[in-house]
Amino acid sequence: MKLSNQALGALMMTLQKCLMEETDIVPLLQATEWELDSDGNLFVTNPPVVSFEDTEVDNVTDFVNEVLTEEN
Repeated sequence: MKLSNQALGALMMTLQKCLMEETDIVPLLQATEWELDSDGNLFVTNPPVVSFEDTEVDNVTDFVNEVLTEEN
């Protein structure tokens, strides 16, 4: 079992949200709902929504894939 790109992105977005809002990360992590797909990858079914100034990120999968593509 491993984290999917979506789950990794959801964790990163959770951390970013808590850092930006200066709030405790524990309640958000406790509220995270996980799902296992047929390939053994974990997905988050309720990823956080994070707003960056006037931009709201609610599609974590697209956001993470975009970031990973830029890094490679």
